[in-house]
Amino acid sequence: MGMKWKETGFWIGILVTFACSIAGKYLALLPGLQLIGALVIALILGMLVQISRTVVVSAQPGTGFISNKFLRLGIILLGFRLNLEALADSGIKTIVLAIVVVAFTIVTVYFLCKWLKVEDSLGLMAACGCGICGAAAVMGVSPQVKAKNDDSVLAVAVVCILGTVFTLIEVGLKPVLGMTPTQFGVMTGSSLHEIAHAVAAGGAGGTQALDASIIMKLSRVLLLAPVAVIVGIIAQRKEKATTDKKSKLPVPWFMGGFLLTGAIGTFVAMPAELLNGLVSVAYICLGMAMAALGMSVNFQVIIRRGGRVFLAATIGSVALLALSITASKLFF
Repeated sequence: MGMKWKETGFWIGILVTFACSIAGKYLALLPGLQLIGALVIALILGMLVQISRTVVVSAQPGTGFISNKFLRLGIILLGFRLNLEALADSGIKTIVLAIVVVAFTIVTVYFLCKWLKVEDSLGLMAACGCGICGAAAVMGVSPQVKAKNDDSVLAVAVVCILGTVFTLIEVGLKPVLGMTPTQFGVMTGSSLHEIAHAVAAGGAGGTQALDASIIMKLSRVLLLAPVAVIVGIIAQRKEKATTDKKSKLPVPWFMGGFLLTGAIGTFVAMPAELLNGLVSVAYICLGMAMAALGMSVNFQVIIRRGGRVFLAATIGSVALLALSITASKLFF
């Protein structure tokens, strides 16, 4: 952090991104905006700040710090949302299905991106966003692939749009699928991108479906840490092959913090209000990081490069839904 905190621009960045994050949190409570989610709304608000170039330039000393450090802090605190005992109690079927759908989706979307000539880092982020937990997964692996801000924003946009569309599709399919509430919850939790999407769709099937959806979804979220390590190893090998330079493995230490807070939240007796408060702080930090990204995005780059990655992620999401329907019907 150095002497940044003494700069006026640092505090402008803090205040502007905090305002975007808080606004995103409360706007996401509105019926029409619940499917979009607080993080993506904060990202959009950050983009709108670009209307005032003066504010964006003034805030730069703070936005760079926020998009890096607050991102990691937010992911660490997000671990308090995990309940490792509940995940263990859900049975081996849930964990195995989580591993299968995450691996299947990441591999499918990534190789579709390769086939469509999408850049590696963008393809990996979009694949992880679709496979694990949307925007938080994109931001979790972005340091591993040394992603540009424009690529991170584009990947977030893709998984958000698709997650919202598929939430509506799955709720619409509910009457024709002939599933039990548990099966419907498992399907939504294993196929939708954001936690907010899984909650919205699972809730349409009743309390039992909602519980199954949340547990299934959090089983996928738990895989964010090991996937981030694997992505870091792959990125390092690719860099070594192209530059012939030895580089340190980018170990995502903040992912260790994510698992640690998950363990603390599970095994240390804490009031529910405190746990909920810590998760709320996590989303505020992540919202600030998203707003900081939005303030630096290059719209022309996104428009020019968005089509191919969107197509790859759409095909991958359709395949993921088909897999989730089949597995839910056969095993739950």
